[in-house]
Amino acid sequence: MNLDKNTVIGFVLLGILFFAFFWYSNKEQQGLMEIQKHQQDSIARVNALRAIPKDTIAAKKDSLYRDSASKVSVAGNFATAAIGTEQLSVVENEVMKVTFTNKGGRVKFVQLKNYRSFDSTLVQIGSEKDVLSYSINTGANVAAQTGELFFNAAALQKNTDGSQSISFTLQNATGETVTHQYTIKKNDYLIDWNINLNGADKLLSGAAINFLWKTQPQRHESSVKYERMQSNICFSEGNEFDYISSKTEKKFEKSVQWISIVQQFFNTTLIAKNNFANGEVHFARSTDSSDVLANTETSLQIKLQSASSVNVPLQLYYGPNDYVILKNQAAGMDKMVNLGRDVYSFVRPINKFIIMPVFDFFAGFVKNFGWVILLLTVFIRLVTSPLTYSSYLSGAKMKVLKPELDTLKKKFGTDQQGYAMEQMKLFKEAGVNPLGGCIPALLQIPIFFALYSFFNSNIALRGQSFLWAKDLSSYDVIAKLPFNVPMNFGDHISLFTITAVLTSFLISIYNMASTPTQDNPAMKYMPYIFPFMMLFFFNGLPSALTWYYTVSNTLTLILQLIIQKKIINHDKILAKIDEKRKSPKVKAKSKWQEKYEQMMETQKKVQDLKNKTQNKK
Repeated sequence: MNLDKNTVIGFVLLGILFFAFFWYSNKEQQGLMEIQKHQQDSIARVNALRAIPKDTIAAKKDSLYRDSASKVSVAGNFATAAIGTEQLSVVENEVMKVTFTNKGGRVKFVQLKNYRSFDSTLVQIGSEKDVLSYSINTGANVAAQTGELFFNAAALQKNTDGSQSISFTLQNATGETVTHQYTIKKNDYLIDWNINLNGADKLLSGAAINFLWKTQPQRHESSVKYERMQSNICFSEGNEFDYISSKTEKKFEKSVQWISIVQQFFNTTLIAKNNFANGEVHFARSTDSSDVLANTETSLQIKLQSASSVNVPLQLYYGPNDYVILKNQAAGMDKMVNLGRDVYSFVRPINKFIIMPVFDFFAGFVKNFGWVILLLTVFIRLVTSPLTYSSYLSGAKMKVLKPELDTLKKKFGTDQQGYAMEQMKLFKEAGVNPLGGCIPALLQIPIFFALYSFFNSNIALRGQSFLWAKDLSSYDVIAKLPFNVPMNFGDHISLFTITAVLTSFLISIYNMASTPTQDNPAMKYMPYIFPFMMLFFFNGLPSALTWYYTVSNTLTLILQLIIQKKIINHDKILAKIDEKRKSPKVKAKSKWQEKYEQMMETQKKVQDLKNKTQNKK
């Protein structure tokens, strides 16, 4: 391919876009983390000053006594539920093991049987510090959180359809009851949660349930830093999908169908079948060295009809961010899988209708996902080959016109406007598209962003090894560094990143070897800058993406050699150009051509006027 000025401009634009994308993302995340760390440090210092050491046994006993007395007082008519012993109940199906606790009558945590964490243990969603509770009136002017009360657990019930149910009940002396019934279906990550309130008119204020949901999602991937960056809050508000990632809070102005705490490959989702009326969520990524990804606190309200007995149907999802699975849950949950959002939403259709089906097709008969990515890359190159060939043909035409272009350069010297106008005339006579060389560079933009989103969100790649890479969903590591390099490089060296960078350099070297020397030194070395930038930005990206780039660059080199050495005949091209000049066809100029020529003529007149003014001086 002949690397003309427009081709170089294409690569420059591509490099600028990639640089801006990663620079903005890193800057945004780093700034947010610094603010959060500052807030956490300030809170820690205040708490440390307020803390009063209590070292004596008597003080500890007194504290426990006062705490118990306070709980009994708050529990009111449910005083017998204020103090108790936590008891766990385990319910399993084919894909998960759910552990319930009688304290709060809720799900304590869930283990996913088909997924392993970074330490080889089963992926566990939920921790000791998580809270899912709501307030009930326990007496006159007294209220308590259900999460602080001990429920009575019923025996596990196995249903005829293969599902399993377990119930937890609170009851007071005056007959009011609170029942949490959970149903787990076969081979399903969704848990049906029904809240039955008998005496709801007394238990609730204003015919509303006010939920409090606190979570601390835990690390499951090899890179806690990257997993934190991929974590966010997703929700359906007014039946429209939305999310927050860089923001720290969101106040809901419309009804909410569901809200989800989303990690890189897993999520916990609370679904209201009859919608939450309003609420708000606070989200803060962790900045310390722990395995906690973020701290979230959500308050949600459900409005009910005034009645003595009510039922509140909810659902809980604990499972993978699998597009196919999520598509069968609540409406819009499949959009939690980031196939392209916001300014990059234009790549979502590419992923949804092209990349995903083709990937799944190859994965249907090829077991190793590294080879699946190779086949996907070959497919993409075949589909784009007509445009690539057109670009190479344009480059070949530019190459045969090189002697004439050199003559024009000598003729016009420093008169760039005059040279540009004559160059356009030459291209028009020869039937050359000067923008043809930009096509491969511009074509890489949507493909890159589509695959960046796809490889980051495709849970099928998680834990899949290939060659020296242990996990295609994360970066491969051939060496660890004793220090951290900025700009997403990290503290490691990725071999797939190196192969991607080296093959990019080979393409640049090959192109420059067959290209006239640029007059502008910056333009001369610009094609080498993009591969160098890749080294810093790609080193922290999934090895699936850097493996794709390695294969794509290798195919590019092979295609260039075949097309330019075996297919394109430069003598025939020159003969066709001469023939076209001898019998030119009258063709109407496009509006773009007319405007471009007018602009060049205007610039030439301005330059001539400046030259005359300078000569007079």
